[in-house]
Amino acid sequence: MPTTPSVNLLQKSADTPNAAKPIVRQSLHDEVVNRLRDMIVEGELVPGDRISERLLCDRFGISRTPLREALKVLASEGLLELTPNRGARVAHLTVKDVDETFPIMGALEALSGELACRRVTDTELAEIRVLHYQMVVHFQRGELPEYFHLNQAIHEKLLAIADNPTLANIYRSLSGRVSPARYMANMTKKRWSQAVREHERILKALEARDGPRLAKILKEHLENKRETVKEAMLAAHEPESDN
Repeated sequence: MPTTPSVNLLQKSADTPNAAKPIVRQSLHDEVVNRLRDMIVEGELVPGDRISERLLCDRFGISRTPLREALKVLASEGLLELTPNRGARVAHLTVKDVDETFPIMGALEALSGELACRRVTDTELAEIRVLHYQMVVHFQRGELPEYFHLNQAIHEKLLAIADNPTLANIYRSLSGRVSPARYMANMTKKRWSQAVREHERILKALEARDGPRLAKILKEHLENKRETVKEAMLAAHEPESDN
């Protein structure tokens, strides 16, 4: 009996190196967490804002159960504050928080950079190059949200290559809370341009597999962000001039 064309087509696809792979879809839980996180990081929800479960459920077309689960995740990241019988509010980040957290983040990123230089493969290096060049395109277009996501993807990729779960867990326990501040650090054109130049240096040090140099650049990168964030936070609280 002759083989049907549909079977031949399926067999051909299975044997082809570039055979189609299943599309990975985010779970409802992950989608809600990511959308809420973006709203906080990008400033749609600002520190002190009370979270309206009813409005968000209507906006996302979901029930309260997945929303409340997402709120718990973001509270564990430090982006939200949950109060019994009073719901959730967007957490405040103080200058003291920034001064305490960013040096630790810098030290952790420096260590991840050193470890990544020892372990990075040519394939992983090529993947980071692609992320970097895509990120630069968004910078040139002035597309901050898209730039920020790729920026974070590069830092996460370095963590993954470092292959130290303890380091990664400690880093992520701190990074969520300061994500809005890191986003804010790229608000000015001058700082944004500086951040791109720093990322170019990060890529070159990784390509050279120079761990000590990459560690130094990453610490400086976080220190520069810390100073920029503090300037923005202090400026936001300065009394307006009478003129």
